[in-house]
Amino acid sequence: MESTNKRVVLPDMNSGSGKKVQVTDMFNSIAKRYDLLNRLLSLGIDQYWRKMAVREVAAVQHLNVLDVATGTGDLAIAVSGLKTEKIVGVDVANEMLEFGRVKLKDKKLAGRIQLETGDSEALGFGTGSFDVVTCAYGVRNFEDLRAGLKEMNRVLVAGGKLVILEFSKPEKFPFRQLYHFYFKNMLPVIGKMLSKHDTAYNYLPDSVMAFPQGDEFCKILEQCGFKNAKGRPLTMGVTTLYTAFK
Repeated sequence: MESTNKRVVLPDMNSGSGKKVQVTDMFNSIAKRYDLLNRLLSLGIDQYWRKMAVREVAAVQHLNVLDVATGTGDLAIAVSGLKTEKIVGVDVANEMLEFGRVKLKDKKLAGRIQLETGDSEALGFGTGSFDVVTCAYGVRNFEDLRAGLKEMNRVLVAGGKLVILEFSKPEKFPFRQLYHFYFKNMLPVIGKMLSKHDTAYNYLPDSVMAFPQGDEFCKILEQCGFKNAKGRPLTMGVTTLYTAFK
């Protein structure tokens, strides 16, 4: 396994399974309460972060959009407010997709968004199939980060746009200290209590702390074939919105 992270972080460090298997099992296990926990643990700010991502998507015309690691489809649903020709969401966790399909039906979006089982490192689409590729809080969970990013680049048209949301680490005092206390001490306890999963919400802060951010991640994007990679911190750096072009 190639690791671009500073250290390898797994949902269960004592398991003999690889990261992809562990991440898939973890998200299948927490799928039922995933959306609730997203809203609760982010204090609802996750909806604002997706709006910022959609603004970046909106700058591209004649949209065929692929949402990688779509989960229950939140970002794909947000993008559906734009004039798009096709929106496809892919994820390795089938339980997440099933809850996403229920949401699409409830929102009468089943005809606008297609959710499919798919591996970010081996996307089942032809080269140049999409104008935009998005990913919200998924790249951190790739088993092979570079392989996933190269696949996202491959399925983009020439000049196509990449839009990524990913957690990051605030740098400024005193928010940095408050964030670290919440992230390392409170979030795992609340997450475990509500999700009934022993490790998922310990893995979350650990994986964020280990993941490259800002200029470091932009450099990786460019090494994987993207151009003009930029990172824009949101909410004092809790999340970073990355954009790049093929």
